[in-house]
Amino acid sequence: MNQEGKTAYSPEELKEFEDIILKKVAIAKEELISLKETLSKKNDSGTDFTASTSKLLEDGADTLERENLNQLAARQQKFIINLENALIRIKNGTYGVCVDTGKLISKERLRAVPHTMHSIEAKLAKK
Repeated sequence: MNQEGKTAYSPEELKEFEDIILKKVAIAKEELISLKETLSKKNDSGTDFTASTSKLLEDGADTLERENLNQLAARQQKFIINLENALIRIKNGTYGVCVDTGKLISKERLRAVPHTMHSIEAKLAKK
């Protein structure tokens, strides 16, 4: 069926998107756990007895790496929240409808970015 006259996806189509999102949530949560475990580890590189100048450099590198990991974890957490919000939209029947245009978002876009609330046209118009 052509998408042109449709205002919502069918229950079967929504089930397909729900399955995609649930898989992405599971993977994202595993990655977040891994990031948090990496962040919670103490400095176990065994460099406590090295010369003080190299220790300072390593401390700086460790700090930078920790900041990067914190940013990745925050981004991952936001991604999970966006996916969970998409699941809520599936349940309340608003999933797949562009919040700007009110038209259905293409299936291809939803498969690629299942948490999106904007059609590609609306997204490009914002730039």
